[in-house]
Amino acid sequence: MKKARTDLISDLMHLLKGSMKKNIRNTAVLLAFVAIGCSSTQPVAIVPPPPPPPATPLVDHAAQLSMQGADAVLWQNTSAEAYRLFQQGYELARLKLDANLAKQKAVKSTEPFAVVVDVDETVLDNSPYQVELVKKHTVYDQDSWKQWTDKANAKACPGALEFLTYAKGAGCEVFYITNRDKREQASTLKNLNDLGFPNSDAKHLLLMEGTSDKTDRRAKVDSTHRIVLFVGDQLRDFDEGFKDRKLNYGKGIVDSKHDTLMQYFILLPNPMYGTYRDAVQGKGSDMEKQQQMDKWFQENGY
Repeated sequence: MKKARTDLISDLMHLLKGSMKKNIRNTAVLLAFVAIGCSSTQPVAIVPPPPPPPATPLVDHAAQLSMQGADAVLWQNTSAEAYRLFQQGYELARLKLDANLAKQKAVKSTEPFAVVVDVDETVLDNSPYQVELVKKHTVYDQDSWKQWTDKANAKACPGALEFLTYAKGAGCEVFYITNRDKREQASTLKNLNDLGFPNSDAKHLLLMEGTSDKTDRRAKVDSTHRIVLFVGDQLRDFDEGFKDRKLNYGKGIVDSKHDTLMQYFILLPNPMYGTYRDAVQGKGSDMEKQQQMDKWFQENGY
């Protein structure tokens, strides 16, 4: 009995030892896996920083100004309405010229007669230059303008050549008072001559010298001739006083000079540039002009 109990205890101890060895072995294997897992390099997720805020885009003020004038350029260059207004203006010019010459002859004036005209958008059509500016999203500058006038291939404005040829035949000298400068004399005379305009010589072409005000140049012609008619695309081609646009954009001055304008001045269409636009946008930088234009539209919309 005692031996049997001893054998039983021995068997139990043997089983316990085997179990412990197995557990120890399993534990060792588990620890090995843990050690390997801990010792291996695991990829670390890196969160990228948030992207910087988008940069404020640069504003091309020249392009914006150019596009604001695109409709005016399109109208001047392509429309049958502009074409007809030029014809109509010069038809009226012929009627005014005949009436004014008749009055001068009635009082037996001995002074030679003269007709004074502007050049650009009056006798020469520069709308292709304006089209090029819109195409390139830019605005007027002296260099690009000079490149255009150097070509000397502007077309005649509708009705201009026929009227000035008629005026010359009626006994008038034609004087061209323009704000082109001395550098453009040769190309301007070539352009006028190639088109057959009368009196297209240095004596009759009065270019800008220091100021865009044409008062002194008109006075120079007036000192030797009886000016019977003026033709231009700007009211300032008749009187520098029309530069003042402070009150109601100068319309009051038009009313105050109505009778004189009606008798002696023919105004031709040109919405592409001029004093009307300067009165709104000013003469500052492209940015300042754009700001003034935006301000005007904001304040004057209904």
